[in-house]
Amino acid sequence: PADPQPTPDDPTMALASMGNYVFTTNEVPGVTEREHAYWRDVGSVDAYHEAHMDLVSVNPVFNLYNQDWPIYTSDITAPPAKVVAVAEFGAGQVADSMLSAGAVISGAYVRGSVLSPWVRVEPGAVIDNSVILEDVVVEPGARIRNAIIDKGVVVPAGYEIGYDTEQDTARGFTVTEGGIVAIPKNEVLG
Repeated sequence: PADPQPTPDDPTMALASMGNYVFTTNEVPGVTEREHAYWRDVGSVDAYHEAHMDLVSVNPVFNLYNQDWPIYTSDITAPPAKVVAVAEFGAGQVADSMLSAGAVISGAYVRGSVLSPWVRVEPGAVIDNSVILEDVVVEPGARIRNAIIDKGVVVPAGYEIGYDTEQDTARGFTVTEGGIVAIPKNEVLG
């Protein structure tokens, strides 16, 4: 584009994906007709979020659990994800979500979300329809919905993201046309 949108954490930089992609078609073992030829362009924040929501849907169009066609990726050394019961919050609730190794959910509520390695969600916090990247801490009572939070962010206790567009915009967050709030890496909230 003639005037590209700068990245949120560096106004002197804009990211662009350029290239031609050529693929040899092949039959993937174990896929259904519905899963056949899954392809998503994740070149926008909304598309990136939507691709993650594809993964946590009840019947994902792209099935990561197809044992006939394993996905090979680099592994991190981390304990398995765990869900911990905490006092009046009990075990909280996790539904329709993916939790990566090292993630700890302590008496919190996580729905329709993808949590990356080493994410910590503390008692009474709520995460809904969001993508939370590595090393994010969501402190007690914080509420997040329709968001992508990049690495290393601490969401303070009681803080809300994705509930008031005007407030999110006033804080300097990117809010997409689709209503997704994007928080850049290592952003200090408060």
